[in-house]
Amino acid sequence: MQTLFIGQQLIFLHEVDSTNTYATNLLRNVNVAEGAVIFTDNQTQGKGQRGAIWNSEIGSNITVSCILKPHFLSIKNTFYLSKISALAIYDVLTELLPNSQFDIKIKWPNDILVNQKKIAGILIENNFNRDVLQHSVIGIGINVNQMEFKDLHNRASSLKLLTNQVYNKNDILEKLCQQLEKWYLKLKALKFSEIDEHYLNRLFGMNRLCLFSNINNNEFSATIIGIDPDGKLILQHTDGKLYYYD
Repeated sequence: MQTLFIGQQLIFLHEVDSTNTYATNLLRNVNVAEGAVIFTDNQTQGKGQRGAIWNSEIGSNITVSCILKPHFLSIKNTFYLSKISALAIYDVLTELLPNSQFDIKIKWPNDILVNQKKIAGILIENNFNRDVLQHSVIGIGINVNQMEFKDLHNRASSLKLLTNQVYNKNDILEKLCQQLEKWYLKLKALKFSEIDEHYLNRLFGMNRLCLFSNINNNEFSATIIGIDPDGKLILQHTDGKLYYYD
């Protein structure tokens, strides 16, 4: 693993309920080094956002969690962990897929799309002690060699579906660790404006009128104009007013 610290400690599990849960339990019992990575071939109870399930075909995809200790990061800036994770996945995909054929975008708050289909997801779980961020578990799932997605109504894709090639998951894992480390070091150097610029330039729907639905399933049209420091989506409605959504 050609990295400084992310991925230098690798824990491979043939099967686990959730790599995020395993990492969190590990942190409770062991002094784990920052950058430790847990990955598996079979995640039986993979977690998505807001209690959703992340389904992954056995042995086909990247299901991984990385332990970070960003004590330097204030509570109000924790969404930057989501930004750098998304940018790391984006950069891995641009290495693997030619830009001329594939439209790669970050979909707020936690998905990566290729040609408007979901190819990766992020779930970050933070632990605080008072006002100090003690540790973060960065859970990442990337669809690599899976060919069928029964539960997402044709809204998901994989690298193999896109290119008809079989990919080496270990190679992709190493690329992911390298890119995550690159962006984490930028975050550690407090390069917020650089991270913001790259993130917004790759954000799906940025500066474009799109259709949304709210918590009551009421649809409305609005334009994404940015992300606030708390990670809320800033939308400009057709009446010109700005609204903030989490």
